[in-house]
Amino acid sequence: MDSTKTALFAFCMDYVMERINRLKTEIKKTQSSANEETKSSAGDKYETGRAMAQLEIGKNTVQLREAGRLLGMLQAIHVDLSSEIVIPGSLVKTNKGDFYISISIGLIKLKQNQYCIIAPDSPIGKLFMGKKVRDVISWNKTQYQITEIH
Repeated sequence: MDSTKTALFAFCMDYVMERINRLKTEIKKTQSSANEETKSSAGDKYETGRAMAQLEIGKNTVQLREAGRLLGMLQAIHVDLSSEIVIPGSLVKTNKGDFYISISIGLIKLKQNQYCIIAPDSPIGKLFMGKKVRDVISWNKTQYQITEIH
């Protein structure tokens, strides 16, 4: 089971790192494009293009900060730690599906199984946090009974 937790953690880490790299590349590309426009334009067109580039860079910077926050959440998880209660990094098996508590990604397929990757501070994540085997949570009119915690 630990190999599944390790694989889920790696999936989350890859997801966040790809996002960070993509955003950094996008920011550099937008900045470079804005700098090129400075050399070839004048007047209102230049100002409009520059303002649009700054807006795009600002939007990507906010998303980059959020991705950095997600990375920090992942770095705080101890993959090999097991607990009798649900904590960040827990793989929670229920009668209605399996949940990995880390960051919000949603439903993924890994090794022929589906997992819902959720953040501990998400509405359903908050319901799971601190629960133990045999506890039941209710979410969207569905009852989830915890059968295993890894």
